[in-house]
Amino acid sequence: MIEARRLHILRAVADHRTVTAAAAALHLTPSAVSQQLAALEQETGHRLVERGARGVRLTPAGEILLSHTNAVLAQLERAEAELAAYGSGSAGTVTVASFATGIAEVVAPAVARLARSAPGIRIRVQDAEGDASLPMVLDRQVDVAVAVEYRGASADDPRLTHLPLYAEPFDAVVPVSHRLADAAEVPLAELAKDPWIGPYPGNPCHDVVVLACEHAGFQPRLEHSSDDFRAVVALAAADVGVALVPRSALRGTDLAGVVVRPVDGAAPTRRVFAAVRRGAEEHPLIRPVLDALGEAAEQA
Repeated sequence: MIEARRLHILRAVADHRTVTAAAAALHLTPSAVSQQLAALEQETGHRLVERGARGVRLTPAGEILLSHTNAVLAQLERAEAELAAYGSGSAGTVTVASFATGIAEVVAPAVARLARSAPGIRIRVQDAEGDASLPMVLDRQVDVAVAVEYRGASADDPRLTHLPLYAEPFDAVVPVSHRLADAAEVPLAELAKDPWIGPYPGNPCHDVVVLACEHAGFQPRLEHSSDDFRAVVALAAADVGVALVPRSALRGTDLAGVVVRPVDGAAPTRRVFAAVRRGAEEHPLIRPVLDALGEAAEQA
């Protein structure tokens, strides 16, 4: 008989590529993860992982088991959801991870809505930059992620259920002394030779900026990096470069010293969605949270 908790450990190892990283995500020791993997190999009668200098990879047998693991764990999520519904599930805690602007745009308004409509549900919010929130959901560190589509990891992971929330354009931010400061719209191709300011690789917005520039025919020369858009705008105001910034991130930001202009043509877009483990979307604690996030997004 294969134990479900060992399947969860197998998936974490496949996601994180090392036993140490998987153990940290699961709040276990590396030796405990190794012991559970060894037990799983005994249960299945197959070698499931191979260790090398660059970490751990699944064997062909491990890949076969992983493909079934996703379906098994999703079904267990559904079972938990039905049991929680049977037990009323009217009170409990839901943890939501989101990037900072997402917290301001939809998470905080959703928390306020739930305080009125479902006072028994307590929301815990965690700030999670870049693409960190989705692995946190899969590792069961949080229940809901508010995330951004990014290269290689758009909203199509079969292990997750997604709820689109909102999409917003990026605007060009240039110093007031810039040659395009008086333009009604900024053609990205005209910024090909400028120094750029932008988020670090790993932040989904980094991919949006790079892809937009690639579509305009050039690679941006990113000389300054920050995941805090207030810092990005401050650097642009210091006349050290240009930037693309999501429109909502500009609200409440000091724009003295910069000019904000829409991008000429098809503007790069940040697409934001909520994600939960597949099968958990109808859990009586999680469903009201997803509904409140959707309602907040409609009002954003």
